[in-house]
Amino acid sequence: MPERLEGSVRELALQFVSGPQKHDSDQRKLLDLYARLGPQDRLTLQAFAAFLAGRDSPADGQEEETVHQPKSMERPRPESVVKAIKRLSAGYYMLQRDKLFDETSSLMMSHVMQGREAESVIDELEALFARHYQDYLVSIQRR
Repeated sequence: MPERLEGSVRELALQFVSGPQKHDSDQRKLLDLYARLGPQDRLTLQAFAAFLAGRDSPADGQEEETVHQPKSMERPRPESVVKAIKRLSAGYYMLQRDKLFDETSSLMMSHVMQGREAESVIDELEALFARHYQDYLVSIQRR
């Protein structure tokens, strides 16, 4: 496309996108890049822009995280340690499992290898998940 015609297309795009107002340098850069793309890449860029525009983000540029509440799941009696871990993992779905893994594994092994009673291990598991949930809340407040 001749440079003069390409410039005209760019100007028309500018007017179409935002009307007869001035554009800042970021808008111009985006439009210049858009003009250089092929049809398939333009569709990809449009889809990505729509995705970004659809996210909920604060105006100041800091990302805000939603505070998730644990799902309340009643503790069945009797309950195995494995089922308790599954129940707690489902209830505290917002926690990062890798942070819980070592302590959860240690408690599980104390039950299996050392013969600790399931009920006391489950009590400790519940306390462990509750403590990690409190850490999660603190981490969100610091952001």
